[in-house]
Amino acid sequence: MKFVVEREALIDGVNWVARSLSARPMITALLGIKIEVGTEIKLTGSNLETSTEAVLSADIKEKGTVLVKGQLLAEIVRSLPNSSITFALEGTRVIVSAGTSKFTLPTLEANEYPNLPSLPSAAGEISGDDFVQAVNQVVVAASRDDSLPKFTGVDIQIKKDKITLAATDRYRLAIKTLPWKSKNPDLETSSLVRARTLSDAAKSLSTGSQITLALSPADSKESLIGFLSNTKTMTSRTLDDKLPSFEHLVPTESKAEATIEIAKLLDSVRRVALVTDKTLPLILTFANNTLVLEAGGDQDAQASESIEITHSGEEIRTGYNPTFLIDGLQAIDAPFVHFSFTASNKLAVLSGKAEIDGAQDESYKYLLNPMRL
Repeated sequence: MKFVVEREALIDGVNWVARSLSARPMITALLGIKIEVGTEIKLTGSNLETSTEAVLSADIKEKGTVLVKGQLLAEIVRSLPNSSITFALEGTRVIVSAGTSKFTLPTLEANEYPNLPSLPSAAGEISGDDFVQAVNQVVVAASRDDSLPKFTGVDIQIKKDKITLAATDRYRLAIKTLPWKSKNPDLETSSLVRARTLSDAAKSLSTGSQITLALSPADSKESLIGFLSNTKTMTSRTLDDKLPSFEHLVPTESKAEATIEIAKLLDSVRRVALVTDKTLPLILTFANNTLVLEAGGDQDAQASESIEITHSGEEIRTGYNPTFLIDGLQAIDAPFVHFSFTASNKLAVLSGKAEIDGAQDESYKYLLNPMRL
């Protein structure tokens, strides 16, 4: 096996594939990145839950297959000088060289590498930019507590020409709906995908192009979801559980509303939250076109601040975990945030606005549960 490949393409491919490697895999072979050299270069990595693949163009001298430790390979290719990189298999060792730099790597037993699941059938396509933004907006609400697996997932619901992503940790709920091109105009299905898997995919899938979403058929023995973008592929097993129904949680009416410039509100929240922690709420009072922020206990440091807002309806005095509030504000892709309330002790609905007097962006909603005051 021997080939010459461009450094940046190799770094991109190896970094992508290395994302699915485990530090403590069930078998030693899964420490490795599998390099298959045919008419092109195929890199593969897996932790048996998620598999990633990258295809590279190269000047191929000799075909072959080899398995080398993935994290070490990733560190080496990033450190090599900016020139073409040559790979050559000599006996049981791989020689990696660029310029005057040369590394000799031991190989792993390639025949011990497990057979990985194939990419399911394509279900449809979505804009890469839109998909990446949607994932980033939703994963902020997913739980990090693995003792409740279903809340660590993102629910992907497909209803004909619409796709909805949703996640919740039971204290907040993020929902994003966007159009997509389904190969089956009547397709209606859902999958619960690990938030970390989607987040990793979004970090490296190509933007500016189309992403193909692939799904296992309903009668399949394995429930898989796949993502394909240009030369990169990710296949992952979905979670067996289902996210509880959330549609009924979104209020259809409100008793108070407020619109605020996000940058100004974020600055205020961060300042006032300096005297609180996750056990104490950041108290917000909406009234008379003014928002008053307060934090701190009677025996502790205290802070308060007020900013001008556009407000209508009842006076609302409520409190939130400041980190959860900041997460929601940062996820909104607009200069203004619109708050909608049914009561002080009920879920608030946050959405974006392009202009202070403009319409709400109904495609993204961040629902935030208040803390006890």
